[in-house]
Amino acid sequence: MRTIRWRAALDRVTRLWRSSLEARTVAITVLLSGAAVTLIGSYMSTSIRNNLFDFRLDQLESISQTAATQFQNALNTAVEQGGVAALEAASDPAFLAIQRTAAVPGSETAVALMRSADQDGQRLLVDLASQGFEPENVITEELRAAVRADTERRIYSQSVSLPLDSDREIPALAFGTPIDVLDSDRYELYFVYDLSEAQRTLDLVQQTLILGSFALVLLIAAVTWVVVRWVIAPVRLAAETSERLAAGQLEQRIPVRGEDVIATLGRSFNRMAESLQQQITRLATLSQVQQRFVSDVSHELRTPLTTIRLAGDVLYDQRAGFPPTTARTAELLRTQIDRFELLLSDLLEMSRYDAGAVQLETEPTSLVPLVEDSIDAMRPLAASKGTALRMVAPGGYFEADVDARRIRRILQNLLANAVDHGEGKPIVVHVDSDQHAVAIAVRDYGVGMPPDAVAKVFDRFWRADPSRQRTTGGTGLGLAISLEDAALHGGWLEAWSQEGEGSCFRLTLPRVRGERLESSPLPLPPHDEVPPRKDEDDA
Repeated sequence: MRTIRWRAALDRVTRLWRSSLEARTVAITVLLSGAAVTLIGSYMSTSIRNNLFDFRLDQLESISQTAATQFQNALNTAVEQGGVAALEAASDPAFLAIQRTAAVPGSETAVALMRSADQDGQRLLVDLASQGFEPENVITEELRAAVRADTERRIYSQSVSLPLDSDREIPALAFGTPIDVLDSDRYELYFVYDLSEAQRTLDLVQQTLILGSFALVLLIAAVTWVVVRWVIAPVRLAAETSERLAAGQLEQRIPVRGEDVIATLGRSFNRMAESLQQQITRLATLSQVQQRFVSDVSHELRTPLTTIRLAGDVLYDQRAGFPPTTARTAELLRTQIDRFELLLSDLLEMSRYDAGAVQLETEPTSLVPLVEDSIDAMRPLAASKGTALRMVAPGGYFEADVDARRIRRILQNLLANAVDHGEGKPIVVHVDSDQHAVAIAVRDYGVGMPPDAVAKVFDRFWRADPSRQRTTGGTGLGLAISLEDAALHGGWLEAWSQEGEGSCFRLTLPRVRGERLESSPLPLPPHDEVPPRKDEDDA
């Protein structure tokens, strides 16, 4: 369940990233400004910490040096006035005095006096330490070794930790310097200063830097969001206006205010929209005139064509009593009248498509019987060319919501073209389907077409070879009408051809009307197989 929620959240973020320019701009700005603020804040924090530490180190080192000199002078004075016997009596007051000298307001200070190790002479002073201070737990052996090895009475420092309780420690600075008594007995004097006050100051500064950086990044994000929305708003308005224009609302315009570059863009867009509206209106008017002209001419030709048809039928029926030349003329007249009627029908159909007046009458239809009927209707023509027709239908979901009349017309056009250009070779009709689509492919093995011809094969009145004799006497509108029929179903009509290898036309239709096609159940062309023999009888 958590994985599903995580994926859903990731999908929402991905969609927001892809769809929102504001979100992308703000996110990138926040990332870059956050990185810049982090780098600057880190540098400032490090610089403040180093400066604070160096200042504290110099201050405490000076105090420690002063206190150590005071202690050494007190011991020297005691020896000069009372000899060795006065040393022990003078050490305690001197130690108390240097504790007061080394004390720093706001910081706990601890002092310790320890005899250096590995000395054979008489111990002249006892080890001393501030109350509650255990130097052996704080002073490191590294610092003690440096102090023991010193010959110039320098002061040494080291960062250490003071135990606050069993679980916590506080930072501190330890200073050490040697103390000589009568040049025969060496001691080590240590000062330890609590740095908790300085650490609190540093923590406060760092916390302020972090909060300030976070607030600055948020402020930058807010300012970026406002600026981007202000800049993007005209662009979004232009996009919405473009969508309305594309939807046919040609009167839509962008409100223009001011004289800046956005206003210039708006004025340019409006001029473009005005020009497009004029051009589209002019072309739409011209198209309507053309459609009306084709429709009116087609209708007006119906009456004289009917008269010609009747006269031609009379002549055709009596051709047996005519001389051979006159009889042949009557036959040609009848053929051309048939072709003329077909051309008028196709022109009327194309005018309906151009006018958007075509409607589907769909019903669940099994495509296999429909294909079989179309093949049977085309079989006499195929037999006259010596062409064998065969259907390949492996089985599956063959029923679909289609207008059977229009699908039958598409198949007849494809089969007639295949017979015309198949050179008498076999023609195979493939039928297949899946859960979402059905497909019919008409494959011939004739002369084929070059690539530039395939690109034009669905153009109106276009023929691959105008000089070629056509068996079916087509008008050049069959494939164009078939393409319109396929598009009306929400389907595809696609062509493949290679010279010398034949051609294939594939019709793909959705099983349910209104569904969007994603793929076709059949490849284009279908997988090669051994075509039937020319003399094969698949009846």
